[in-house]
Amino acid sequence: MKRIFEVDPWKIVTHSLDKDNKRLQESITSIGNEYMGMRGMFEEKYSGDTHPGIYLGGIWYPDKTRVGWWKNGYPEYFGKVINAVDFVSVDIQLDGRSIDLAQDKFSDFTLELDMKCGLLSRSFIIHRNDTSVKVKSERFVSVACKELYANRLRFENLGEKPVEICVTSLLNANVFNEDANYDDQFWNVLDKRSMQQALTMTAQTIENDFGTPRFTVAMKAIHQTSLKYQNNLETAKSVSACWQGKLFANEKAEFEKKVIVTTSRDYSDRFVMEEAAEKLSNKQAVQSFEQLLAAHVLVWAKRWEKSDIVIDGNDESQQGIRFNLFQLFSTYYGNDSRLNIGPKGFTGEKYGGATYWDTEAFAVPFYLGAASSKVTKNLLQYRHNQLDGAYHNAKQQGLAGALFPMVTFNGIECHNEWEITFEEIHRNGSVAYAIYNYTRYTGDQEYVHHNGFDVLVGIARFWADRVHYSTRKDQYMIHGVTGPNEYENNVNNNWYTNMLAKWCLQYTEKIAQEVSEEKISDLRVTDAERQRWAEISEKMYLPYDKKLGVFVQHDTFLDKDLTPAKELPQDQLPLNQHWSWDRILRSPYIKQADVLQGIYYFIEQFSEAQKRRNFDFYEPLTVHESSLSAATHSILAADLHKEEKAFEMYSRTARLDLDNYNNDTEDGLHVTSMTGSWLAIVQGFAGMRVSDDKLHLAPFVPQEWKGYSFRLNFRNRLLSVVVGAKRTELTLLAGAPLEVILNGEPVIVKMEEN
Repeated sequence: MKRIFEVDPWKIVTHSLDKDNKRLQESITSIGNEYMGMRGMFEEKYSGDTHPGIYLGGIWYPDKTRVGWWKNGYPEYFGKVINAVDFVSVDIQLDGRSIDLAQDKFSDFTLELDMKCGLLSRSFIIHRNDTSVKVKSERFVSVACKELYANRLRFENLGEKPVEICVTSLLNANVFNEDANYDDQFWNVLDKRSMQQALTMTAQTIENDFGTPRFTVAMKAIHQTSLKYQNNLETAKSVSACWQGKLFANEKAEFEKKVIVTTSRDYSDRFVMEEAAEKLSNKQAVQSFEQLLAAHVLVWAKRWEKSDIVIDGNDESQQGIRFNLFQLFSTYYGNDSRLNIGPKGFTGEKYGGATYWDTEAFAVPFYLGAASSKVTKNLLQYRHNQLDGAYHNAKQQGLAGALFPMVTFNGIECHNEWEITFEEIHRNGSVAYAIYNYTRYTGDQEYVHHNGFDVLVGIARFWADRVHYSTRKDQYMIHGVTGPNEYENNVNNNWYTNMLAKWCLQYTEKIAQEVSEEKISDLRVTDAERQRWAEISEKMYLPYDKKLGVFVQHDTFLDKDLTPAKELPQDQLPLNQHWSWDRILRSPYIKQADVLQGIYYFIEQFSEAQKRRNFDFYEPLTVHESSLSAATHSILAADLHKEEKAFEMYSRTARLDLDNYNNDTEDGLHVTSMTGSWLAIVQGFAGMRVSDDKLHLAPFVPQEWKGYSFRLNFRNRLLSVVVGAKRTELTLLAGAPLEVILNGEPVIVKMEEN
């Protein structure tokens, strides 16, 4: 655990430039607006260790798959988010020499991310040759105008000597990805221009051999400053403009840079795209930085009003949940059904910036409660739009039906680790579960009876072909898989995978009874096919040990040396940074919830005794080295009244990145797992369930808190829930009256009459 920022309910702030943990600081101070985002790197030059990163939603590149031993069925390319053309950089010179905090003497350093306002600011005083100049930077990516990035720099001469200041603004396509093959660059400059106060650039991704679209971006930067324009400079891949002035004692200067970024995702014609950038730029030019910031802050205020969670009596917990909500909404707010939620969001390049099963397993239940239902519907529609790709993926493996990808931008699998990509097929079950989850939570049957049924049938057909029949046991089995616990590969009969396959077939058959005959006919679903689904689900093998009374993670799991994780030496943790992969695979240690993930999905279908036996058996073997692990365990612990364990796991998921629990946050935040802190509070501490079309709550207050409150979107209502040590107050803020089952008793909640 490593904490480098102060604890504050609304801010991420430090008064120290931690050069040894600069990348960690950059990750934690990332900002975004769903359309684009960036790490918290400095605008000015920095010669120390740093990872500059700017990313645009939906802009990616198919990097050629390079493996030592090619296997049939491998994807031809590995999809990755690419570092965008740099529109952030400025060079600040004092008396002819660039500011560089890696080398310069400085004092009064402050770095602050204001989560309430979505504003990243930094200030410091540079000391050189009997001169002292205060520099302050403020920047944001607007949630009021998605294409807008704005940066304001302020300078003040605190000394007696005059100081010559020069600010050079750049648009620069000479950028690299840290995870690229052989230091490839991905941008060709098509056009660039410098027009004194304005800079423009149009760039296109380089050609690829796989038929995926090339993306084009058009940028226009405009500037307002009290400094005097000097000149422009162009190179093969950059364009810049320079402003200069002299600051006398106690004199101040300002410099504003506003950039509009448009992409070919929204415009089919390059010149229309460039014209759109021009029009948007002209519109923003007449507004001051303060006006643009005010519009941005207003939208954030509306988001917080709907979704803020207030914790009484624990600022660490409060900061953790707000940080996670801020980063989640900075990454995705459901405004574009073509986009999804990458595990790192806009904060780094690890995992390629693609879509994983994290969305259906963890993000969907969060967005169902924390935002409008249309946000989740867009996430479901994202998968339906890529159904053809899922059929392609299954065909590549010689299988029928639809196999949704482990990693994707366009529906085609683009990840090349065999034991993950082709064995971790449980993600198909999570896609189906998300449809079920949306349907029961919103009460909306339309989606599952139309587009949702298309998806379910494709998934059912995949499972029906992927299973095999064991004559010896008269049961259906699934061999050669990897469950959610990625510390075991190529196992037979992973309980979670088999259980989900069984459920998917049953659920698809249930919906088949509800949809129209026309829909059945369109998808060519036959009676014989449905009978086979029923037979497989009835005879699906689910490993179980009668003596222990637990579901067995896979066929040979109990043959391992089941030594609890607490007996591991601390200097060997995390295991993935100290042990060989071979040793990890042979160990009993569980990366994240596996059997317990299945119990979490269908928590009300298991008895308390079943839940307790399985939790008590598997949790002690779990090392929680996946960011997705803690939330599931927190919810189950809360359900079992293990309040101390529930809070321990909440703290881990809420402050995973802020405290760098797994020593891996420097390469980006764990954005999808940030949903876990909300889930741990709402589904865990507050006991939120949906059963028999009713909302159930059974709250408790952790000993470390005095109370907490949150707002919940449920079936077109907005509900306020205030949980205290002695009572829970429910208030309906919007929508029709609602019956809530509170601690087992029905309560009618109505809007207060004026």
